[in-house]
Amino acid sequence: MNCIETKDLWYRYSDGVAILKGINLEVPMGAVYGFLGPNGAGKSTTLRLLLGLLKKQKGEIYIFGQRLEQNRISILRKTGSLIDSPSVYSHLSALENLMALQKVYGIPRTRMQEVLDITGIGNTGKKKAGMFSLGMKQRLSVAIALLNDPSLLILDEPTNGLDPSGITEMRDFLRRLNQEQKITIVISSHLLAEIEKVATHVGVIHHGSLLFQGTLDTLMQMQEQTSAHVLETSDNARAAAMMNEMGLPARIENDKIVMPVVTKDKIALLSALLTRNSIAVYGITIVKSDLETIFIDLTKN
Repeated sequence: MNCIETKDLWYRYSDGVAILKGINLEVPMGAVYGFLGPNGAGKSTTLRLLLGLLKKQKGEIYIFGQRLEQNRISILRKTGSLIDSPSVYSHLSALENLMALQKVYGIPRTRMQEVLDITGIGNTGKKKAGMFSLGMKQRLSVAIALLNDPSLLILDEPTNGLDPSGITEMRDFLRRLNQEQKITIVISSHLLAEIEKVATHVGVIHHGSLLFQGTLDTLMQMQEQTSAHVLETSDNARAAAMMNEMGLPARIENDKIVMPVVTKDKIALLSALLTRNSIAVYGITIVKSDLETIFIDLTKN
């Protein structure tokens, strides 16, 4: 079952320029969905539409199997979100920030300390939020998003402005949150290497169009298709010519030979053939395409 589903979702600016072009999102229940794309691709617009912060123009939005237009209040009661930068009261402590919303949500006071502990800022005491690091402010914003015990968490660029250590902490925290609290998480980001480490599913948006959507396993299959064997030999020109004669498409790049990945048996035959022809083989390695390489290929094409 999908937690989020959109059908032919379009959105245009007032000048008629389309920022979203028929988006069909499918976010499975319990997934960590990495929503990827460069700045201006339509990520934030999509998330704002999912939360009702922008008025839908064309298409359908379903969350928890319910149409958003008719069930917005009941859907939002089960949804937490962090859009743009952290929004906290700088003159209040972490606990006081939560107290400002506790009565609005009508939740027990014990929930406030619970979410502070979950996000790792339960011991900040009376320290004002204005004295927090950006990473701690991000955690407090996530704590606020978790206050109503949501089943769905929507985060727009949650690692913006964090240092490498903070990014790692946020990634590990979100993974635990998904696994231990069983929360479906949607994360928009342009940090592809980080998304690759935490997401179970990925959607790639570019110029308002969804170029790819699926599991990381599917991406790994794409990765294997774009991986390559790289060889270093004593005579690359002769070696590449012999490989092409064998039916192995080979090209020379940066003083190395690049060819599609083949079986170990073919590598053994190739090594023996080159050796018999007095061509020394200095090394054979596999270079795998990472998520960033696949993303660049998708957006270029």
